[in-house]
Amino acid sequence: MCGRARCTLSPAQAARAFGFPSTTTVGGAGGGGGEDAPAVPTLHMDRFRPSYNVSPGAYLPVGAVRARAPGDDGDGGGGAEEHVPVIQCMKWGLVPSFTGKNEKLDHFRMFNARSESIKEKASFRRLIPKNRCLVAVEGFFEWKKDGSKKQPYYIYFQDQRPLVFAALFDTWKNSEGESLHTFTILTTRSSTSLGWLHDRMPVILGNKDSVNAWLHNSSLKLEEITVPYEGADLVWYPVTTAMGKPSFNGPECIKEVQIRPSEKPISEFFMKKSAAHGQSVKPDKTSPEVAETQAFRTAKEDCELGENQLDKTDKQQPAEKECSSAVKDEPVTLEPQTFYTAHNIKREDVPESNQKQDTSGIKRKIQDTEVKAETKTENTGRSPVGPVKRKEKGPKTASDGQASLLSFFAKK
Repeated sequence: MCGRARCTLSPAQAARAFGFPSTTTVGGAGGGGGEDAPAVPTLHMDRFRPSYNVSPGAYLPVGAVRARAPGDDGDGGGGAEEHVPVIQCMKWGLVPSFTGKNEKLDHFRMFNARSESIKEKASFRRLIPKNRCLVAVEGFFEWKKDGSKKQPYYIYFQDQRPLVFAALFDTWKNSEGESLHTFTILTTRSSTSLGWLHDRMPVILGNKDSVNAWLHNSSLKLEEITVPYEGADLVWYPVTTAMGKPSFNGPECIKEVQIRPSEKPISEFFMKKSAAHGQSVKPDKTSPEVAETQAFRTAKEDCELGENQLDKTDKQQPAEKECSSAVKDEPVTLEPQTFYTAHNIKREDVPESNQKQDTSGIKRKIQDTEVKAETKTENTGRSPVGPVKRKEKGPKTASDGQASLLSFFAKK
């Protein structure tokens, strides 16, 4: 990709970069040296503004071979139409000729063209036979992405010679009949040395043979020309981030800066840790729901561990002491006065229906008391927890270790 460049070349310097002839004018009476001038026609060069920070929409000197029509500005006069090399000032950012005459122009839409697909798109395919051109700059800029930050680099030839790009041009006319010449720079995959910076780079024509092949030899396969430039003389260095603004201009744009080593983000730490365990999954932030689930799982494992230990303890104790020992540790005594004042009641005076009701009521109270005692024993934890066993219903005997009311009435 190429979206910013430096171009302060004179027309003569551009002509030499394109391989066009140039002449040297004789110096004045002051003894000064002569000035170089292109020996080919130049068109609309008054529109060119040298700049250290050129962006799409600006005018640049472009070399092409085209028919010189009568009325074109140039050094030569009119005459029969012929194809000659010319240097013409064109606007960066292709506007196809079939664009509507009243349509708003967008020069950022086609300032680059992928060389791999120019044969497939109508905007570029029809320009390949006769609308090839050359663009000369002193260097171009490319940005290296580092998270949310972008660091610009200035890329140029080590011997300071101009870079020549392969390009295509087109001519568009507005509703008033005025012509606008625009161009697009071809790009290709990045070279081996620049792959760390970006995956695309402009098609650089590094010598005269490649320049002539692109400009004059239309029979040569595009794949043989539009290849990455692998020369070791293509170098680079970081520059100020201020040149990211198109309005920032001047020698400061190409001044080398020192990059301080930035702190590595915490995400890299987790990525390295995952890679050490053979994982390539990017760490995600733990949500509160996930945290609660993990805490619940940990607590559940602790409970299961405690239950397993309790089960082992239960197996070590005899099974026949599960309930009887629990009751004997804390004997329950029933005081007769709690339920009845027995010394004032005579058996003969109580009707049989009341005796039966009292007997059943006493039995229920005794059973409830026994269940409560067993539950209390379970809560104290003095004996292994087991299922509560209810005693069978029936009159209690003296062998149970405690007196019953029926035995008290029997004595009476």
